[in-house]
Amino acid sequence: MKPEPQSAIDPKLLEDPIFQRVMADALAIQHRFAAEPVYARTGKGYLKSEGVEELQRIKAQKNAKDHE
Repeated sequence: MKPEPQSAIDPKLLEDPIFQRVMADALAIQHRFAAEPVYARTGKGYLKSEGVEELQRIKAQKNAKDHE
């Protein structure tokens, strides 16, 4: 009989709204992470930009907050 696998995440955290938000944000950008071949074993890499549109959207959001 195999032992039941244990979750690496504390079950209390799964109910925490802040943790849920952080996980949602992390999963939303996961496809953009690119590991460098040299660092493949360490998990280091960089986050690919989505392009100019992303920067324009961020600036527009910041300007909107500044003018509120």
